[in-house]
Amino acid sequence: MSDPLLRYRGEFPILETTTYLISNSLGAMPRGVADAMREYTEMWATRGVRAWADRWWMLAREVGDEIAELLNASAGSVSIHQNVTQCEAVVASCFDFSGRRNKVVYTDLNFPSVMYFWEAQRTRGARVHVVRNDDAVHVNTERLLEAIDEETLLVPISYVIFRSSFVQDIRAIVERAHRVGAHVVLDAFQALGSVPVDIADLQVDFACGGVLKWLCGGPGTAYLYVRPDLGAALRPSFTGWTAHADPFAFEIGPIRYTQPPYRFMNGTPNVPALYAARPGLRIIREVGVPAIRAKSRQQTTRLIELADARGWPVNTPRDPDRRRRARDRRARIRRATPPPATRRAGSP
Repeated sequence: MSDPLLRYRGEFPILETTTYLISNSLGAMPRGVADAMREYTEMWATRGVRAWADRWWMLAREVGDEIAELLNASAGSVSIHQNVTQCEAVVASCFDFSGRRNKVVYTDLNFPSVMYFWEAQRTRGARVHVVRNDDAVHVNTERLLEAIDEETLLVPISYVIFRSSFVQDIRAIVERAHRVGAHVVLDAFQALGSVPVDIADLQVDFACGGVLKWLCGGPGTAYLYVRPDLGAALRPSFTGWTAHADPFAFEIGPIRYTQPPYRFMNGTPNVPALYAARPGLRIIREVGVPAIRAKSRQQTTRLIELADARGWPVNTPRDPDRRRRARDRRARIRRATPPPATRRAGSP
């Protein structure tokens, strides 16, 4: 039986000469990126500063909405940044760590850059609680849930663990966090593009990631989803002229916030990276993440079989549902009502 996805091989030049198995680090470049970059340079060369009004200013919103479609998020809820660390910094800047509810809970299998950032928030009063796991493959979900209590403010977690491809039970974590009034910051970097992600269904408060890996968009473009009710209320202190209600007025004094998604942006966007991101997003939307997921399961199963035949260690869950499906059968807690939009946040 023919594989309909094989017709997309020609979209990626490196596949003509290479067996490429490292999209978890850098996705293969789509052929269309070269044309996109020529469009960028032509716009700059021929329109100069007028390029902002012609094309560049709205590009961040357009790319954000394309990513929102993959997340099943509403239009205007996804802002664009340079990397995930910056995204989480924007989220942190929306909250006050000086009160009793100042606990940040995550596991030791989070991506290190994110952990470095949250550790640094201790200087702002954050109490960081790192949940230790029994190995480098699986998250102990029950242990994580026990650590999320009434003093927890934020729970920054990864959808898919970068070390092992373990998929966390996001629904159970969100339900526990919301029950006690905490907010979940979901890192979907290793998920979006290879695993179906439904932000609306999961009811997470924030989600971030980048196009560098499974979305084949190259470095320099990351995304931040903010739940729409929170987006209308929060006032990030990590901000800049792009977030101003009238950015080209260059007003003196405190910022007057615009509406999302620009409300959560800060300085000048990385315009060439936005151009580079679009061809990969187009391909992923056209193919469909469920089809990609199905082929990924098939290929990973085959790779594990080959590793086993050679006696090589396998550092990922063997059950394909545990590798890619966000449902940990050990944890079952009832669905809870989301927390109030302005809990511990700055005043709107």
